[in-house]
Amino acid sequence: MKIQFLGQNCFLFTIDGKTILSDPFYNFGAEKSGFKISEIKIDYVLITHAHGDHTADVAEVLQHYPDATIVGQPEICGHFDHANAIDLNLGGTATIAGAEISMVPASHTSSFPDGSYGGVPCGYFIKYNGKTTYLAGDTGIVGEMQLFVKMFGDIDAAILPVGGHYTMCARQASFAAAELLKAKKVIGCHFDTFEPITINHDEAHKHFSEKAVELILPELGQILDI
Repeated sequence: MKIQFLGQNCFLFTIDGKTILSDPFYNFGAEKSGFKISEIKIDYVLITHAHGDHTADVAEVLQHYPDATIVGQPEICGHFDHANAIDLNLGGTATIAGAEISMVPASHTSSFPDGSYGGVPCGYFIKYNGKTTYLAGDTGIVGEMQLFVKMFGDIDAAILPVGGHYTMCARQASFAAAELLKAKKVIGCHFDTFEPITINHDEAHKHFSEKAVELILPELGQILDI
C-alpha cells in the first residue's frame, strides 16, 4: 500500500491499483504537492468528519469521478447525496479496494461550513495484506485507543494529528502512540497548514524519540510505503 500526503488529513491511498482519497483538501497545498485531481482516478472518498478542511474538495472529486464511492457517516453521505455511498457508523466495517476498513471513535467536533450537522467524528483502521494502518482523523487522546491494539492487532503505522490547537499536539500524540496504541511508527498530519497549527519539527521529533517511536513528518506530495 502506498500513501501520498496531500495536506491536513488528505492522503491518497493506493491499494492493488485502486485509490482511496481521505478527507479531500488537496487544492490548498496543490502548488507544493503537484497533485492534480484530473490526472489521478479516485475510486473511493473516505471522510472522517465534516469540517471544511476535510471536505472542501469532495464536490470536485465527484465532478471528475461520478462513479467514485463516498465512505463516511450517514449524515455525511446524506449531505453529499451521492449515488454511490457506503454509510458506516462507529463499529462498522466495510471492505473496499480489497482492504477491510473499520470506523472507530475520535474526540473532536463535526459540522459542515454552513453549520449543518455532520454526525460524530471518527477515525479508521485499514487492514490490508497483513498490515494495519490507523487513520486517526482529527482527535485528542481518547480512552478507546488503549483497546484498539487488542481489537485490530499490532499497528504498523498510525497517522496521527500533531499540530495542537484543534487536535493533539506532538507531545500528546507521542504519548498516545507509545502508551496507548503501542505503535512504533507515526505519520504526522494536521500540522503547518495554518498559523495556529504550525509546529517546531525538532521539538516534535524529540517528543517521539523520547518514547522510542519513529515520527515521519511528510512533505506535501511525499509518497510512503506501508
